[in-house]
Formats: sequence, structure tokens, C-alpha cells
Amino acid sequence: MSILVYTESENGAFKKGALEVTSYAKGIADMLGTTVTAVSINGGDSSELGVYGAEKVLEVKDDKLGNFNAKAYASVIEQAAKQEGAKVVVVSSSSDSKFLAPLLAVYLEAGYATNVVALPESTSPFKVKRTAFTNKAFNSTEISSDVKIVGLSNNAFGLKESSASAAAESFTPSLEDSNFGVQITAIDKATDKVSIADAEIVVSGGRGLKGPENWGMIEELADVLGAATACSKPVSDMGWRPHAEHVGQTGKPVASNLYIAIGVSGAIQHLAGINASKVKVVINNDAEAPFFKAADYGIVGDAFEVVPKLIEKLKEFKSNNA
Repeated sequence: MSILVYTESENGAFKKGALEVTSYAKGIADMLGTTVTAVSINGGDSSELGVYGAEKVLEVKDDKLGNFNAKAYASVIEQAAKQEGAKVVVVSSSSDSKFLAPLLAVYLEAGYATNVVALPESTSPFKVKRTAFTNKAFNSTEISSDVKIVGLSNNAFGLKESSASAAAESFTPSLEDSNFGVQITAIDKATDKVSIADAEIVVSGGRGLKGPENWGMIEELADVLGAATACSKPVSDMGWRPHAEHVGQTGKPVASNLYIAIGVSGAIQHLAGINASKVKVVINNDAEAPFFKAADYGIVGDAFEVVPKLIEKLKEFKSNNA
């Protein structure tokens, strides 16, 4: 009875979240005295999962699964869980996993705990710590069903290398036509930027930038830091930036190691979407901006003066430490 983990990939390479959930699954496996089996759907090099604790990888190679389909992917994972006799299934908190996990819970008659941030507090009964109220509190949740699904919050556990060696096995699930009632006709995404969901660092701008013509310094700072760019809801609503960069309660959630907000006042909806970030920095000329109450570090000043100086110092530091 191994722990089953679904490992997401993109363009034939595993996402960082896939390695994190594998690390987490290994932690549970050690608690239960068992092993980790990963499910890879058109994924990357399975040996990479072994570095983070997977001892077996069920490789699914099928062109019909080239694009994400929640119903079809959930069916694949269901079949893998039943084959392996898995009683615990681990998924990430990506948008894709949040779509498929409820379906998987129905298929497996399993309890599903979302937003989990740590290894189980106990395994009998099975209790996990989760965030609640948009990351403002925690709760302890007991999953009493026979099969349990754990949704790990992004960047909550980190990457932990293991000495496991992954054995790859071909897995050919049964794919029903009924699973493909929804068809993807086109995908339009930026390919030259760091994804907000996978970014370690996010640089975000708000209305304080005064217009889209001033976004160059946000992009330059992000480039120096190797960060993703983001924005507040008003900015995307006004068309200054694409909606794909909107972070917040009604946009994309961010769980980066560092979140830098420039000219963002910090409305409650915005803060709800970035509270899971580990270190929050705000640059704003309004000392009363709500963001300062939530930030770990704050600079009261004109962004058009502060940011260029910050970029200059970062470039100098990188040059001296190359």
C-alpha cells in the first residue's frame, strides 16, 4: 500500500510543484512505513522524481491526454490508486489539481482536505493542518474515509531530496469517450515569462504606477531577480496588464518566497491572494496604505525614485558576486 502522488508537468518537464508534492508524499510514507508511487501523465524524466522520494513512477503516454482534462486525468489517477491499493493520494494546489481532485474524491469515495501546509499531525486518526479564512488562520482536519486525498498548499513544504531510486513502469489506463466531453480548441499563454504559480519571487504593481507606460521598471526589476510579474485587480481591469497577471482573491493566488508590491494599496481582496507568500515587501508613498500592516518590510517613498535605485543596487550586487 504505497502513497500515490500526482505529478504535474508542462511541455514534457515536471513542474516545481510536482517535486514538492513528491517530497511531501515521501514524508507521509516514512510516517506510515511505506513507499511512494507517482503518476506521470506525459511527464518528464522519471528519475527526477526519485530524487525527491518516489520509488515507482507509473508513466502514462497518450496523445489524447496532451492537454489537461479534469475528468480524464481524474480517471487515470483513480485507476492508478486502485491498482496500487493506495489509501492516501497527494495532489498539489494548482488550478488543474483543484479541478480534478473533487472528481477524484467522488470516484474513490474519498475525503479531500485542501490547503494542507504540513505533514499529518497524526496518522490514526489521520489529521492534517490546513489554512482557513484566506490564510489568516489554521484548522486541524480529520479525514475519516478509507481513502484520503491531500491537497498540499503551494510552497508550504518545500523540496526535500531523498535517496530513493525511481523505477519507471508503463501504465495504460482505460480512457472512456465520456471523459472527453469538453475539448480544448486552443491555448494562449506567455512562453517567455516566469509563471506566477511556479515563481519563487513575484514583483507586482498597482495603480501607483500611474499608467502602463511605466511598467518597464517592474519588468526590469523582475528580470534582475528572475521573478514573475503580477498586478492588482484595478490594473488588469483598466487594461494596463493582462488578466493572467492579476493576483488576489478573485485572481491568481501567490505563494512565493518573496512578494514585492509596488504602488499597491493592499485591498483586502489582494492581501487574501498573497497571504501565503513567505516574505512580503511593499513600496508605497502612502504611509497609511493597508499593505504596510501585512508587510514584513515596507518602504515609504516614491516608487519612481526607489525602484530604479533598488535595481541599480541589485545589479551591482550581482556583478560583484558573479
